[in-house]
This record gives sequence, C-alpha cells and structure tokens, in this order.
Amino acid sequence: MKEPTDLKPKKTPIKAKLVWRQMSVNDIESLFRVAHLIHPGLPESDKVFAERVRLFPEGCLALVECERDKLYGYAISHPTRRRQPPALDRFLVAIASDADQYYIHDLAILPEARGRGLAQECINKLFGIAQRYPTTSLVSVYGTAPFWGRFGFVPEEIDEGLKTKLLDYGDGATYLERKNEDEQSKLN
Repeated sequence: MKEPTDLKPKKTPIKAKLVWRQMSVNDIESLFRVAHLIHPGLPESDKVFAERVRLFPEGCLALVECERDKLYGYAISHPTRRRQPPALDRFLVAIASDADQYYIHDLAILPEARGRGLAQECINKLFGIAQRYPTTSLVSVYGTAPFWGRFGFVPEEIDEGLKTKLLDYGDGATYLERKNEDEQSKLN
C-alpha cells in the first residue's frame, strides 16, 4: 500500500462517541493511515497488519466513531514465545503452538481522541485475553515506558539476540514485561 502523504494530525479533540470493536481486514487501509501518522519512523506494511488480523483477530481491535465507523486508533496483539517479540514489519506466518506469553505489538490512538480513557479501556480488554498466559510483553517506543509502567510493565534484562531485534524499533526501544497473575491478584 502506498504511504499516505496528505495526513496531518488534528489538534482539536473530537466529541463523537468512540468504541473499541474487533478489527477486520476491511479496516487495514484506515489502520495503515493511522499507523503512518503515529509511527512515521517505524513503518510496517499493510500486509503485515492484515496477517496479524487473520492470525489472531481476537487480539486486534479498532477504535471507531460509532456513527461513521471512522478509525481513530487500533491495537494489535497476539500470543508469542516468551522474550521473542516479532521483528518489526515481518510476517509471523503462524501463531506458535508453544506460545507461552501474550504480546502487545501496538496500541495507537490519534491525538484528537486521546485523554478520554480509551487506552485504559483497550488495555483492559487485552489483559482479559492475556490472562491465558503467565506474562505479557511489549516493546515500548518513543519513551512510553512510564505510561506502560502504570499497567505493571517493567523493563527486563535482555540478551544480545533481543538487543539486536530492538534496534529495528528505534532508539530508546525498551522490552517490557508484566506478570499477569500478580496484576490480577491486585485487582481482586
């Protein structure tokens, strides 16, 4: 898919009602536009996004305006092997049958839709799925580790292989994990 060139983030907050729903491959063009705005330095192909939706639709969410179904954000997540996040812009081919960790690949919300608790709502939905696994991981980019720390994610020591993989995610990329059981017991 061609990179969008006519997009600029809006600064005015929207007032429309937004909801998270399961993503479909029909959302990929809109997702690609949002991803290009939020992550211009970390491009991924529309085919990679579509593969994630096909492989694990349950973990792929779209933030949409109720009336027009316009996409304002998305989340991509799926099971993986512990401490083995996927390389950026690479196909998974399949979800590993021995996956033992949940992975949040991306959560992106356009600036005009932020500040409404929508990230928290999405993360809660993803944690509902993640409870099937002992831990959840992600790669924090753009200095977002403190944001993720509010949800129990902490930096983990990394080996050389993981360190090399993180280079694709940009300067300052940090591998984070959270223990799902510990966080669940705090909620009870």
